[in-house]
Amino acid sequence: MIAVLMQTLNRALLAALLLFAFVLFAVQPLHAQKALELKPLFERALLLTKDGDFPKALTLWNELLELKPDDPAALSNRGNVRLVLGDAKGAIKDQTNALELTPLEIDPHLNRGIAEEALKDWESAINDYNWILERDPDNSSALYNLANVSGAKGDWNQAKVLFTKAAFARPGFAMARSSKALCDYQLDKIDDAEVELRNLIRRYPMMADVRAALSAILWRKGFYGEAESNWAAASGLDNRYSQRDWLLNIRRWPPGPTEDLMAFLALERP
Repeated sequence: MIAVLMQTLNRALLAALLLFAFVLFAVQPLHAQKALELKPLFERALLLTKDGDFPKALTLWNELLELKPDDPAALSNRGNVRLVLGDAKGAIKDQTNALELTPLEIDPHLNRGIAEEALKDWESAINDYNWILERDPDNSSALYNLANVSGAKGDWNQAKVLFTKAAFARPGFAMARSSKALCDYQLDKIDDAEVELRNLIRRYPMMADVRAALSAILWRKGFYGEAESNWAAASGLDNRYSQRDWLLNIRRWPPGPTEDLMAFLALERP
């Protein structure tokens, strides 16, 4: 069984990723004494990774893998760290090596797909996410990431279907619902998008993504005062929503809502 520790990362090199998995496989040591010796090193490396001290974490993962090169958990975790530090190709290599040791594990496929997205290798990412969904059709992370790939390829109808499935598979997956609303926005189903965003705000009033998206819709409809009010909340929660490149390439908003929000911020009129 795999225990998964999910963390949201904000590094520019992770264009694909709102969800980032650190994996802990069941350790199968070559020798009981050796396992006891390596356990503190593994735990320190994992803690540094979770705390975001990636250069130090990488050093410890390297040390551990010198001592035990066939540890799939260490390989997959080092792959995640290498991706954050900008080495997507190295990350893919580590995830692939982890899969050679544990070919039926889901997490290295998910992690490798994220690294492939960072390289815009859409087809490889699709293959990894579909591999997961063939075995676990309700895997919300794979559904969500596959939706992002569909959006990157310009298929917002398919992205909407997949975001909807991700939200259904994981109740409370608010970002999937917000992304689905943004697909509606892109597809000119503005009223549907507004209804969903307002529903989300009632449940998650401090969610910047939803308030930023609603600001753009309200600007487009001419409700400038309410748009300003929602934007004040959104920008206070996360000022990155004012950055076009971040919206398009990291958060992965569709182009229509992004341009509307930029026009609103430029004090233009629809």
